[in-house]
Order: sequence, then structure tokens, then C-alpha cells
Amino acid sequence: MPDRHEALDRLLAEAAARFGTPAFVYVTEAIQDRLHALQSAFGRWFDLSYAVKANPNPALLSWLRDRVATLDISSGGELAAATSQGWAPDRLSFTGPAKRDPELAAAVAAGPVEVVLESLREARALDRLARDAGRVQPVLVRLSPAHVPRGFGDHMAGRPSPFGIDVEEAPAALAEIAALPGLSLKGLHIYSGTQSLKPEAIAENWRIFLQVFRTACDGLDLVPQRLIFGAGLGIPYHEGDTALDLEEIAAAIAPDLDAFRAEPRFAATRLTLELGRFLVGEAGWFVTRIVTLKQSRGSTFALCDGGMNAHLAASGHFGMVIKRNYRMHRVGGGEPTAKVDLTGPLCTSLDRLGSGVLLPPLAEGDLIAIHASGAYGPTASPTGFISHPAPREVLAEGGQLREVTPRP
Repeated sequence: MPDRHEALDRLLAEAAARFGTPAFVYVTEAIQDRLHALQSAFGRWFDLSYAVKANPNPALLSWLRDRVATLDISSGGELAAATSQGWAPDRLSFTGPAKRDPELAAAVAAGPVEVVLESLREARALDRLARDAGRVQPVLVRLSPAHVPRGFGDHMAGRPSPFGIDVEEAPAALAEIAALPGLSLKGLHIYSGTQSLKPEAIAENWRIFLQVFRTACDGLDLVPQRLIFGAGLGIPYHEGDTALDLEEIAAAIAPDLDAFRAEPRFAATRLTLELGRFLVGEAGWFVTRIVTLKQSRGSTFALCDGGMNAHLAASGHFGMVIKRNYRMHRVGGGEPTAKVDLTGPLCTSLDRLGSGVLLPPLAEGDLIAIHASGAYGPTASPTGFISHPAPREVLAEGGQLREVTPRP
């Protein structure tokens, strides 16, 4: 095992020994490396926004505060989490398809939170709340394109969708929103596809965004202050997945972005890439300890102290259409010799972290590390099911570990 893998395993083993298992370990150096790569590839066009839903750990939000331009929040709870970690209201964009009036009121009360409107009902409600508070609230409008290229893990547009305003309805809706006195229309937002590992699909999707933005702004004669591109950049979860080459995407989209920037309407517009799992996903590992090994009808089972309850995504029950194993390894190395089924502590056959995983010889007490676990971990999992202990969360910064598990 190369030295860097040995160093990682020492870190994971120390985290398990000090804080217990199951545990999520987030390594800030890996996030910093990803930020540098994004800046190198796209910095001449875009600033960066982080989608809090990917991982809302408070310590992580605090660490990111001086490293990305804005946060994408999607609930009143995320609004409170962001402001509690020192994020100024004017650095927050509030998305989400079903914002309730109390959440909109909280955004108004917080100050110049940029609310991303996803319906006319939302626009009218926010206008009323803003005027009642004597404010003019900055807003963007989320649009839903008519087409999403193939190659995305999930399509949030290009078909009937709860997200955003369909482009077919956009001219009339934008005109109404622009006329509401309690709102100040600052720009537009599109997030139409997620988890793509195909550079050509990502570039084509962004070209669609550019055309939608052009059409909408021309029709309204809007000079936008900000346009948000839902990045859609995917990460390699499974064996055989190929990581994205950011420079390949940049080379493919550069002529289109340069031409867009050359248009007078968009010369001063701030372009933003909204990122979630791509920023933090590969910077996290889920560490679980084998409680017991069992042979059953020719199969070997490793029963672990954390399973679906702690890491729903790795079990395949968080939107995975075809169940595939996440990449994982035995902490401490060893040559893979046999296939093992890894299960968790729950009384359900759904609680399976891996099927037929090729691993070294295992023993009770061994640690298994599941890769690409920095996004959609504890808060995307049924941690209360069967009342097992909640997973620990650990931040590794400069080789130093500290527990950052949120407390109720």
C-alpha cells in the first residue's frame, strides 16, 4: 500500500480509537485540493457556492467560510446553521421547491438573503412578507430547461418537475416577478442534472443554461447581477468509475463562456458554480468496525457496528437505481483474497453496505473504510431507526483530529 494510503489509514485508525465507531472522517486537505483544482479550471469565469445539503456539519461550514464565495441553503434550518457559523446573509442563496411562509419570513428578517424563487406562489408570498417588513428582498428565479443531456445520475428538468419554473412559462412569470415592489430581481438559477461523470454532457448542459439565460434576459431586458449554474459534477463512487477531468470540461466550454462574457448584457454578470458532493464527497471516509463474522450457506458475512442507519447512501437506498458497492478497504491493508458481504446492526435485510466485496482476510474488531463518504452521510440517513448510537463526525485538519459531531 502506498505511503499516502498508510498515512490515511493511520488517521482513520486514530479517529476510530479516540472517538469510536461508526464514524465519518472529513479531511480538509482533500477539500482544499479540490478547491484549487476548480479554481485552476474555472476561476476565470466562475466563483464557487457550496450546497449545504451535501454536508451541513457546523465545523465544515465554518471552515468553508473563507474558502468559497457563497452558500446554497434549502431550509430555515440551514439558514440558521449558516448564520450560526458566521456566514453573512448577503452570502446566502435560499433554494428549495416548497419554502413555507415562516422560512421566507426568516430570510427577510435575516437581511439581504438572496431567495431563489421556484414558483409564482413563492414570489407573491415573499413580496407580501418583504413589504410588511419594509424591505425589498433580493431574488433570483430558478428556471427549468426543456432538455437535459443524457449522462446525469438524476434529471431535475427536461420533464415534468417540481423544481423551478418551466422555461415555457418563464416569460410571463418573470415579468410578474419583476413587477412585484417587494422584490428586486437580481438574476437566474438553473440546476437540472446531478452526478455526471461525462465531461461532454456537462459542457452540453452548461450550453443549454447559457441559451436559457440569454433568452430569459433578452425577453425581460434584464442585465443580471448573478447567474447560478448547478454544476452537476459527479464523483467516482464505484469500482470502474472514472473521475472527471476538469480541464477537459473547461476546454470544451471555454468558447461558449468566452462568447457569453463578450456580450454587453453579461459583461459584468457574476457567474457562480453551485457544488455539493463534488466539493466534499471524496474528502470523507465512513469507518465502521466488524462486530462479528458469520458463515452462512457458503457466504461470509461481516456484521458491522454501522450500516444503513448511519450511511444510507452507501447501502444503495438514497436514489441508487442499480445497487453497486461503494469503494472500500480494510484499514491496515492486506491483499484481497475473498468476497464478503458487509451488513450493519439493523434487523432488516436492507441493511447491507456491500455485497461480494473483495477484501483481505478479516477478523472481529477490524475497521472497514468506505470511500466517497463526505457527502450525504448522517443527515441523509435514518440515524434514529432502532436507536443505535448516532455516528461520530471527525474533522482532520493539518493532521490533527477533533470531534465535530453536532449536539442536540
